[in-house]
Amino acid sequence: MRLLLLAGLALLAGCAQPPKTTSTARLEAARQEAALEANRRGDTYVRRGDLDNAARAYREALRLSQSLEDADGIAANAINLSIVLQRQGRFADARSTLHAVTENSDLRFTPARLAEVSLRQALIDLDERRLVPAEEWVAKAAAHCAERCALAGAIHNVRAQLALQAGNNDQAAAHARAAQAASRGPADRAELANALRLLGFTALRAGDGAAARTQLEQALALDREIGAPRKIVLDLLALGRAAALGGDRDGARAYYARAMAVSEADRDNAGVAEARALMDSVDKAAAIGK
Repeated sequence: MRLLLLAGLALLAGCAQPPKTTSTARLEAARQEAALEANRRGDTYVRRGDLDNAARAYREALRLSQSLEDADGIAANAINLSIVLQRQGRFADARSTLHAVTENSDLRFTPARLAEVSLRQALIDLDERRLVPAEEWVAKAAAHCAERCALAGAIHNVRAQLALQAGNNDQAAAHARAAQAASRGPADRAELANALRLLGFTALRAGDGAAARTQLEQALALDREIGAPRKIVLDLLALGRAAALGGDRDGARAYYARAMAVSEADRDNAGVAEARALMDSVDKAAAIGK
């Protein structure tokens, strides 16, 4: 996260405000550093899977950014806090956290930040299967996005997820391919992995396990490079389904076991439960087949 103090001085009745005293400048610098440190602590807690402390750290970083009227810091920390709260299943809190941006008319946020916040809103709605408001938020994100917007791949990926939720497999694949095409830069590896994973999901829906495996293995390789445990779990679970689709029960179980191990290490209880349920389903199918 990059924090930027507002450098421009507001004009009042045609006259600039008096320069800041040394003590005021020092106080602001100290608060800026404290906000950065709180944000770093939040990042560390997320990597450890300690979401409670991550939320506390990002909330403190957000408070400090608000005390400085640092628009970029407010947006960045509101987004980070929202992600953590969503992972905890606290959807209403995740949504209200973003009001620090969406309901703040006193500060000027960049179009890129407004697009990010809109996408966050869409992902929260998508997680709750609120497809109509999710579509509306994606449209707002696209409106904030310029012609060569860095978020183009992310926007296409969210639209692909919405299409999958709505059962429009062909449309989902088209958006995932568009996201893949828009995510070719070195900074776009996460969105490229998301696009490949979504193409794997659409291939699974179409009953093509071999094509799904090709896409998902590429996504898994990228997610390992990036170091994204939750995405690695999604890749492994989908690879297990692809193996099961091809009749390879042992292979499917092995993927599910790996997904469970990663989830346990990441303290992701939901991932552990899903992997265990899929392993149980394979075991039951094997028992019936004997």
